[in-house]
Amino acid sequence: MTTAGHPGSFPATRLRRLRRHAWLRRAVAETSLAPADLIWPIFVHDHEAAVPVASMPGVERLPVEGVLRVADEAVRLGIPALAVFPVVDPALKRDDGGHALDPDNLACRAVRAVRSRFGDAIGLICDVALDPYTTHGHDGLLADGRILNDETVAVLRRQAVVLAAAGCDVVAPSDMMDGRVAAIRESLEAAGLVDVCILSYAAKYASAFYGPFRDALGSAAALGSAVQRGVADKQTYQMDPANSDEALREVALDLTEGADMVMVKPAGTALDIIQRVKATFAAPTFAYQVSGEYAMLQAAAGNGWLDGEQAAFESLLVIKRAGADGILTYFAPAVARRLAVRG
Repeated sequence: MTTAGHPGSFPATRLRRLRRHAWLRRAVAETSLAPADLIWPIFVHDHEAAVPVASMPGVERLPVEGVLRVADEAVRLGIPALAVFPVVDPALKRDDGGHALDPDNLACRAVRAVRSRFGDAIGLICDVALDPYTTHGHDGLLADGRILNDETVAVLRRQAVVLAAAGCDVVAPSDMMDGRVAAIRESLEAAGLVDVCILSYAAKYASAFYGPFRDALGSAAALGSAVQRGVADKQTYQMDPANSDEALREVALDLTEGADMVMVKPAGTALDIIQRVKATFAAPTFAYQVSGEYAMLQAAAGNGWLDGEQAAFESLLVIKRAGADGILTYFAPAVARRLAVRG
């Protein structure tokens, strides 16, 4: 029997030794975060001035010229890519989302402007879905109270080609229609756009955390109008948050169909899914820290309840720790600036 002060009375291993100094904590850290891990989602609109998004403090709807300024900042900060989301004029929205196929639509013009100014210095990821373009705010075509899968896929494959032809590096189908990855890959190949990547939103949950994004995009009001048409929400095509194994089946299908990368969304409520996807498939795995997650942290920081900068950094670090190779986050510029100061 040992007593205090005698050999063996205390554990030989004290993990707190490794936490004593800041330099030592950095030296033994298992996970690190760098600007190269971040993708900056931006909203572009067809107006001359930037307009703040009320539900997302610090985020603005940008004119094309503003997108160029953001791209310049991203290059300087080492952020590798922008994810472009168009805010479409309601006058251009139709039931069939036809404006998505116009090579001169807002998304295409923004992509061409950035590509012309910056060449390959910045990556461009473009959303493939119809919700910005439809009068009803759904990601697919709506008829007789339901979202049509195969008819939507026929439009999405054309939308992807239009965006890729404009200069988009990565098309990102976020619609959750079955079979769309194979169809998009086939259409890209047929158009000679063989080097364009597909980042599939493979595990996209029907989440309550998308509200501010829909406000920013202008699809919230349109989606509200869909109640009268029998489809009030997106639960018939986005995943049930109760399910985990189903996410692996979705990812497996999309990789088989030709996806180069897969997305899990929302990130903060699906850390377990990120970990399972990365461990199971060892494929490039991205995660989207969505608008509601961003808005919650900003609101808490604005009320003095959290250290906003530290909370943002920690939230992204744990997404990376879960296995994400890249993170779409509205905190991208702020965190990249912090990392630059740290050196």
